[in-house]
Amino acid sequence: MERKDHIDLFGATALIVFGIILSFNQVVIKVTNGGFAPVYGAGLRSLIGLIIVGLWIVLRRNSFGLNRRTIIPCLISGVLFSFEFICLYISLDVTSVVRASILYYSMPVWLAIAAHFMLPGETLSTRRCLGLLLAMGGVAIALSDRQGGQASWIGDLAGLGAAVGWAGIALLLRITPLREMNSESQLFWQLLISAPILLLVAPLFGPLTRDPQMLHVAGLLFQSVFVVAVGYIVWFQLIKIYPASGVASFSFLSPVFSVILGWLVLGEEVGANIWIGLVFVAVGVTLINRRRQTQVPQKV
Repeated sequence: MERKDHIDLFGATALIVFGIILSFNQVVIKVTNGGFAPVYGAGLRSLIGLIIVGLWIVLRRNSFGLNRRTIIPCLISGVLFSFEFICLYISLDVTSVVRASILYYSMPVWLAIAAHFMLPGETLSTRRCLGLLLAMGGVAIALSDRQGGQASWIGDLAGLGAAVGWAGIALLLRITPLREMNSESQLFWQLLISAPILLLVAPLFGPLTRDPQMLHVAGLLFQSVFVVAVGYIVWFQLIKIYPASGVASFSFLSPVFSVILGWLVLGEEVGANIWIGLVFVAVGVTLINRRRQTQVPQKV
């Protein structure tokens, strides 16, 4: 598939829609944690998603993509996937959707910095560095509000860990043979490896269930089908087409949606620092994704 050196209208639209879905997913995870313990719920999600993605690959007669060159990257990717969602689900269990989401979507900073050193053509210009600084400053301002909503240092650290895990996966997709695999195969192996890891370690975090109701089951199915089986495949495809740091930087829009959804759906308190921080984030995203202007050749 043709690579592009900037985010075009189609890519921007797809990334915004994906951001809204992921933002709503944070709310769903928070609600679902009321019926299933966080790590156990993450494991069930991987298991259900694995079945759906596996059937999709078989029905389309696609390759599972595993060979000698991809075995180790697949294993690393699966472990990172497990780490990412252990952290994210725990974060959403002990802190508010607003706080967890803002930290989780700091991922573009870590990816952009890594891409600067490891991916040709994705160096950080002065403008993009300023954008990253503004965005991270916005995150810091938002997190300085310890009054609005739940506040937990464990939740904050877990949210940051989830962001680092996500960035690691994104980088693997660009610098290892995983980039030669189709999106469905990449996701299949992440789910295949993460499902047993998550389910095996889940008892270490306490009882597996918390009086699950139909609402919690519905939330689990939403995560498995619409987020895992559809959303992540689209995201993996986008990161193969567009610059990694450009794709990731759109994730900074998701905390905006998360704040609104957390307030509307869960009634979470949103302090002034949260809104100020989100303004900084939005400006940072604009600077990161602003397309370089090309010079028009002069007629001679």
